[in-house]
Amino acid sequence: MSDFTIGAVEVTKVPEWTGEIAPARFIVPDSTPEIWRDNESWLAPDHWHPETDSYHGSVQTWVLRSEGRTVLVDTGVGNDRDRPQIPLFDHLDTDFPARLAAAGVRPEDVDVVINTHIHYDHVGWNTVGGEDGWEPAFPNATYVIPAVDQRYFAPENAHRRPAPRNDFDRLRRKGSLLVYADSVAPVLGRATLWEGGYRVDANLTLEPAPGHTPGSSVLRVRSGGDRAVFVGDILHSPVQIMEPSWNSCFCEDREQAAATRQRVLEQAADEREIVVPAHFAGAGAVEVKRDGSRFRVDRWVG
Repeated sequence: MSDFTIGAVEVTKVPEWTGEIAPARFIVPDSTPEIWRDNESWLAPDHWHPETDSYHGSVQTWVLRSEGRTVLVDTGVGNDRDRPQIPLFDHLDTDFPARLAAAGVRPEDVDVVINTHIHYDHVGWNTVGGEDGWEPAFPNATYVIPAVDQRYFAPENAHRRPAPRNDFDRLRRKGSLLVYADSVAPVLGRATLWEGGYRVDANLTLEPAPGHTPGSSVLRVRSGGDRAVFVGDILHSPVQIMEPSWNSCFCEDREQAAATRQRVLEQAADEREIVVPAHFAGAGAVEVKRDGSRFRVDRWVG
């Protein structure tokens, strides 16, 4: 676990899983072999394993303590889930609840659960249960979910989604129905579905950041003179900081995702925001600076 503060907001990273996920250029298809090799000195070992040319990342939840309340940002994969789209995480079994407890978080203490978007590795611990049914994992929490994603991934709207382009897309389509059934539908009775923007409290505000999914969002933190932005999957790898036009293989609208990434990084560099992606291993958070029309890592945080 790692901890830092943003003004009066306390931040704790609680990893669920860390390791190699897939070849680096499967995760970031537009990236070049050179970008990884030329930056090996700082990409390895937290973000890339040169021996296997594999992307290395983390699935994690960020715990924020703000204005006396406990807020979770994204909830990982979850245990015992059917995830055919990513065999690595199919029926995962981790001690994530014990890790939350070690961070001082009991399920009943959680006030707000934020899903930056509806993908399997951001909503999994929304619920607990199994074959006999699923129920909210955090019984006193309000689940804050982008309404655009809720509509997009709802089974009754599946016919409106673009036709699968390949076998990977077909597995993702099948998997998204399972994700919705076990990790989204069971919490809708406790959910706030928002559009346009949503203020969690005086320090925390959600904004649309579409492209990765139609309802993808960022959480901005403002406290005192400090600033941060929790960007979900706008960034999967630090190489996308250097080249914002490179999308991950999971982005639903590639052109929109790249434009959103550029915009978010511009604001982060100009306003000195700490950038907190969902899947960076190691420190997990970063400050960026402009480097011509692109950006570079200034320092790691956490």
